[in-house]
Amino acid sequence: MPKTEVLLVDDEPQIRSTLRRFLESRGYQILEADSCQAALKISEESQPDAMVLDYSMPDGDALQLLPPLQEAHPGVPIIVLTAYATVELAVQAMKLGAEHFLTKPVDLTTLHHILDRALENQRNRLKVAANESRLGREFLNTFLGSGPAITELAKLTENAVRTDLPVLIQGETGAGKGMLAMWLHHHSPRAREAFVDLNCAGLSRELLESELFGHEKGAFTGAVTTKMGLLEIAHRGTIFLDEIGDADLMVQAKLLKVLEERRFRRLGEVRDTHVDIRLVAATHHNLRELIAQKKFRDDLYFRISTIILKMPPLRERREDIALLAKSLLHKTALNLKHSPIELTPEAVAALESYSWPGNIRELRNVLERAALLSNNGKITRQHLSFEFTTPEPRTETTVQTWTVQNTRMRLSDVEKMYIQKVIQEENGSVERAAERLGVPRSSLYKRIKASGILVAKASA
Repeated sequence: MPKTEVLLVDDEPQIRSTLRRFLESRGYQILEADSCQAALKISEESQPDAMVLDYSMPDGDALQLLPPLQEAHPGVPIIVLTAYATVELAVQAMKLGAEHFLTKPVDLTTLHHILDRALENQRNRLKVAANESRLGREFLNTFLGSGPAITELAKLTENAVRTDLPVLIQGETGAGKGMLAMWLHHHSPRAREAFVDLNCAGLSRELLESELFGHEKGAFTGAVTTKMGLLEIAHRGTIFLDEIGDADLMVQAKLLKVLEERRFRRLGEVRDTHVDIRLVAATHHNLRELIAQKKFRDDLYFRISTIILKMPPLRERREDIALLAKSLLHKTALNLKHSPIELTPEAVAALESYSWPGNIRELRNVLERAALLSNNGKITRQHLSFEFTTPEPRTETTVQTWTVQNTRMRLSDVEKMYIQKVIQEENGSVERAAERLGVPRSSLYKRIKASGILVAKASA
């Protein structure tokens, strides 16, 4: 890993030498300049990570040097040193972009501490900017479209964002529950604070507790250090618990206490930690059914379901598919550094006639695959590959059918695929799938086990 470069500007060789030796002993790589002109020349030829400037130079001063340095290296932390410090001078330097203003003779330990902190702040700013840039490329407008289903959701969400109450988002896998949770956070009064997310599906009770509440050193075998929990990290922000229906009952009880009392204890700790969080939860399960089966606490359900938002599946938003596809293709082209990509009318018709069991996530995957196959900036019907069905042109009397594309498959494989699709369309409910298939639930369970079908589903 390359060393952090610091540009050191001072016309006194002895001071430069002292600062250089000290900073090099702390792992920095030093660039030296003894005048404003030399500093500008070095800044044009290199990319320093930070700068330390003496205020007074033979050919100028730091106030003259700060603007061109800031223009050449925006955001790079600059520390100004001077033997004649005044409040007015410090204010001027700060206005021109100086990070800190220190009086000579400078304490070397203090300089090192301030330099380290300034560089860490700069790294954090870059991370935030990179994350915002990534979100700009990848984040799909949650309410893109004009259909009645998404329009109604937008109205309800506008009301929800004005409150600080818990929100429960219901919807199928891949429908965009996670995107809706992020939208709620970024448009809430907590937008400047942390957005922390955790998928509860597939996590054991011990791991889920450790992730949420953290633990003290020695709390259990393998706890070699103290760990902050996600609830603590989300303090004053939003915590998004995806697939909350899969959370262990004991964890549910602890989570309920956090919501009611705004405090919890790390594993192995004796004192309480107080937190101020907003909870957004999501699930593809029917929580009322889980309550009836004693798999979900009714008191937690009533606590988190003050506001319920239902993310409509893509098959109920067919009028929005063309617009969604256009937006996804635009972002795909940017990510692939590709020229603009368009869909032919036949491709649009195929997208609109498909049932989309995987919802928006599946639409994104289909379009990304098609974009890689196309070579003239146009996606045709031939570039589209669907998992379960061969879509037919859409008409008012179209009947949804399921056909097999590979006629070399064994009958058992076809049966497995069909069972998987029906279970997927029923949001993982084996009971409803059995009813649709016209077989007893026990028989369907046997076939699921024999075929190795995974009923549990990934989060949206």
